[in-house]
Amino acid sequence: MSKLQKILVRARRQVFSEMVGNNPSIFQGEGYDFIELREYMPGDDIRHIDWNITAKLKKPYIKIFREERELNVVVASMLNGSVYFGSKRFKQDVIAEVNALLSFSTIKNGDLLSSYIFAEQMYSHLKPSKKLHQVHKNVQEILEFEPLNHKADYKAMANTLFKRLKRKSLIIIVGDFFEVPDFKLLARKHEVVAVIVRDRLEEHPPEMGFSSLVDPESGSVLEGDFNAQTVKDYAKKVLIHDRELYATFRKHQIRFSKIYTDENVSVGLRRLFEGR
Repeated sequence: MSKLQKILVRARRQVFSEMVGNNPSIFQGEGYDFIELREYMPGDDIRHIDWNITAKLKKPYIKIFREERELNVVVASMLNGSVYFGSKRFKQDVIAEVNALLSFSTIKNGDLLSSYIFAEQMYSHLKPSKKLHQVHKNVQEILEFEPLNHKADYKAMANTLFKRLKRKSLIIIVGDFFEVPDFKLLARKHEVVAVIVRDRLEEHPPEMGFSSLVDPESGSVLEGDFNAQTVKDYAKKVLIHDRELYATFRKHQIRFSKIYTDENVSVGLRRLFEGR
């Protein structure tokens, strides 16, 4: 089974099978407004049974919902050179799985899904759709994209999305965020959520002695003695950067979560979206 097939099968099973009877979607509660209770009738969705009322009245009752206007969910992936890295799994593969889970959840919820791939410019755009084939195509494009020697330009991403998206949307931006983006205007017009994908070695690298490292964005070679003090200073810089990143997100009311390459992606996403 190919990497693409493994990601799609795992994500689809988690969304359409394992979550049934628990949480029907990552976007819990979205798209529907509670109206009233009525007695259960054969053929009703058992997930809508109100068990508290059922126990009190000794008869099964279900919650009736009015469908609200569908969401426009946009998943934008930043595939710069640094996502071509991972001690357990490549960040690029994790970003693909994040997209698969978000996309299947969007379609299961009856919402419109569109997706983008960015680096220093926009490289791909799939138009809004509710078809499952959209998920396959999106994940395939992410896995086949060659991120090496591409730089991240979050300003270009924000400007492109601001101009192209006329209708208010839920925009989920996935990347490693080693730059602090300015999503101020985008967050005023839309609901913006950030998924930070990292590898633990990026934040706490090991001592390597004298080594040569290649910058995955520029291709330039950096040589030096990566001793205990060097890696300690580097880890401190990453920590300072992330504090600034989190403060910027909070300032502009952008919800965010960090998922590491050795973590369960589904659990990380549910933590982010639960209680919406």
